[in-house]
Amino acid sequence: MKSTVERLSPTRVRIAVEVPFDELKPDFDRAYKKIAQQVTVPGFRKGKVPARIIEARLGRGVVLDEVVNAAVPTKYSEAVSAAEEKVNPIGRPDIEVTEITDGERLSFTAEVDVRPELTLPALDTLAVSVDDVEVTDAEVDEQLENLRARFGTLAGVERAADTDDFVLIDLSATVDGAVVEEAATSGFSYQVGQGGLIDGLDEAVRGMSAGDEKTFTTKLVAGEHAGKDAEVTVTVTAVKERTLPDADDEFAQLASEFDTLDELTADLRERMGGVKRMEQVSQARDKVLLALVDGTEVPLPESIVVAEVESATHDAIHGFDHDEERFDAQLESGGSSRAEFDAGIREEAEKSVRTRLVLDALADAEQVSVNDQELTERIVYQAQQYRMPPEEFVRRIQEAGQLGAIYADVRRTKALIAAVRAATVTDASGSPIDLSDLLGDEGDGIEVTEVPGEVVEDSAEDTDTTDTTEAAETTEATEATETAEAPEATDRKAAGGA
Repeated sequence: MKSTVERLSPTRVRIAVEVPFDELKPDFDRAYKKIAQQVTVPGFRKGKVPARIIEARLGRGVVLDEVVNAAVPTKYSEAVSAAEEKVNPIGRPDIEVTEITDGERLSFTAEVDVRPELTLPALDTLAVSVDDVEVTDAEVDEQLENLRARFGTLAGVERAADTDDFVLIDLSATVDGAVVEEAATSGFSYQVGQGGLIDGLDEAVRGMSAGDEKTFTTKLVAGEHAGKDAEVTVTVTAVKERTLPDADDEFAQLASEFDTLDELTADLRERMGGVKRMEQVSQARDKVLLALVDGTEVPLPESIVVAEVESATHDAIHGFDHDEERFDAQLESGGSSRAEFDAGIREEAEKSVRTRLVLDALADAEQVSVNDQELTERIVYQAQQYRMPPEEFVRRIQEAGQLGAIYADVRRTKALIAAVRAATVTDASGSPIDLSDLLGDEGDGIEVTEVPGEVVEDSAEDTDTTDTTEAAETTEATEATETAEAPEATDRKAAGGA
């Protein structure tokens, strides 16, 4: 087999492959065997039909098609592996069969996006600043108030509802006079002023007493009538006031293992300090990642960006039953447009792909590997996040072809940890800080949430040239990812006796 690689751009190559027919004998044997299992010829048992009978009955072209569709993926992968210049495919190659001269040669070309060669900044030149760890009295008081609220009691009151009161309400809504069934609810407990349920609800119930009813107009944000104005009727059936326990030693004993309020508040202060140190880790991680990406010139593989855009758009419209008109109406109701949405999705896709490529290059430079224990720990962690048994989660990600994505995310996480360790991190006061005790040996607990998905190399096992299925749809247990995809069905341009 002969092959050549032509670089079309920093992110795309064309591979030309020429295969002598002598090397295709195993593929012909498999083709005859496969076809023999599929055809019925009088006088021959299934699977025992001779090659000459198959060709006489079905024609030589059928056999050649089977051989080509089976051989091209394998030969493509062999050409990638044998290339003098290292080629790291990312995405589905576009395959075109350029010549089939029966008995002599099979020729084809494959154009594919590849991982670009990147020049990363030296890690020891990275310097970032994070917030000081300072816990104020006001923050401790807020935590104490939140704890008191957990032990508060509700009592009915004979007065109008005010902010922070709890009300029991019944809700109903109509759009153009038609009842909106999914909006109807009764006996719903709502805290006045918390917002987030229905626009205008707080203003409506504030000042209402038990037995009062009020109707107001609001725009629905979900469901069949998303984006439309609705007449919402709210009825208050009860008003309740929350009473908090006194902040004293007795409360400390009730709410914690401490005997005094001073001990409890000291513990709250210490815990908040720990939280702020973890926030320092997150800030350092984010800023080091940003410095890495900003300091690296990254050519973007267009097909990967497009796949990212399509996946994000699909997910956004999925919530509207793939009804783009309803989706566009919702955007307009929020003061946006489809063009602005598409531009934003494109910008985020480019950022995501650029970041992944940088982290993959960093992982290569740092020779980062992932062992079975690290992969298992991440799988167990994600299974817990989705409240699924690990065995079920593994089955789902394997069916969706997402195991490689998890492996890549762990590897990127470890690479970023290495960068944070090597960088100079100071607090807002300019003092160097050491985060190594929080980073852990392998960066346990640090999620690289900015870079979901995977960019991986193609492989022979993942390729097929006939009836190729798209990458498995991401399950609810995994993030959307683009995977190394198989070649499209070959566009044959036979140049011989087919």
